[in-house]
Amino acid sequence: MKVLVTGHNGYVGTIMVPMLLKAGHEVVGMDTNLYEGSTFGDNRETADVPALTKDVRDVVLEDLAGYEAIIHLAGLSNDPLGDLNPELTYEINHRASMKLALLAKEAGVPRFIFSSSCSNYGAGGQDWLDEDSAFNPITPYGRSKVMVEQDLAKLVDSDFSPTYLRSATAYGVSPRLRFDLVLNNLVAWAYTTGRVYLKSDGTPWRPIVHVEDMSRAFLAVLHAPRELVHDQAFNVGRPEENYRISELAEIVAGVVPNSRIEYAEGAGPDLRCYRVDSSKIARTLPDYQPTWDARQGAEELYAAYQRVGLHLEEFEGPRYRRIHHIKELLRTGRLDEHLRWREPASLAL
Repeated sequence: MKVLVTGHNGYVGTIMVPMLLKAGHEVVGMDTNLYEGSTFGDNRETADVPALTKDVRDVVLEDLAGYEAIIHLAGLSNDPLGDLNPELTYEINHRASMKLALLAKEAGVPRFIFSSSCSNYGAGGQDWLDEDSAFNPITPYGRSKVMVEQDLAKLVDSDFSPTYLRSATAYGVSPRLRFDLVLNNLVAWAYTTGRVYLKSDGTPWRPIVHVEDMSRAFLAVLHAPRELVHDQAFNVGRPEENYRISELAEIVAGVVPNSRIEYAEGAGPDLRCYRVDSSKIARTLPDYQPTWDARQGAEELYAAYQRVGLHLEEFEGPRYRRIHHIKELLRTGRLDEHLRWREPASLAL
């Protein structure tokens, strides 16, 4: 297929695009390149595919001609970044996503695969949650994802087929590695300081999924017969990959030598707590074969951090941490208050 991937130069896109190419698809990217200065470690190049350097808010009908599918990854990518300016979160994650979908439908693009999130479940409590469970988002990021799902469903017809992939919290090594993700962060603290540092009390449940397995889910949907995925939501992960944060800390302490678990002073419960049943995608799409678990992921991350000689000030600073990166671009005037470039992205941090 000819596939447009928005956000193709981000944490997930830089893993997914090579997998799409290997599967024989013709891929075009679209990215505003906010994180061009956040390439991890040895400066591996992102996949060399034709691309539009464009903010998803600025997409026009002509940009979407001739595609058989759109994989929509672009957006403000987590809760802290969403909280920075909630109105911008809704503008980019909700309104721009719907503009893209409406133009895709007008352009005759039949398949639209939306990168949603298990953050939709928010304060989900202790019970198992499946795709029919109630939404309970507690952040602008989570609410924006719910809004897109609900509005995309209104566009469904015989010619336009959206699918909603509610991914668990991602982890794993990527050319655009993120350190604001729980397992990535815990391993980084353990390697650089000897402390597996928890900023909450460790009790909340969180489903996790390796970035490669997350990408495999998008490919499985892309390859599936339309009737299996038409207007369907899928939780992305594996049921056994639900952990309390404290359990992830114990795994990390077992992987990183001479590390110990430490709780931040005054650490309390995180309201985000959800235990997600992701068995539907395995039942529906046998081609979806995730291969990673938390221990393997921690080992991969530890090896990567050793290889590059990671330092605390790097992963807690503006190079790799999304919220700090954006704040630094704002502080230095590279971005305006609407998160638009004032100068070419190639000069990013």
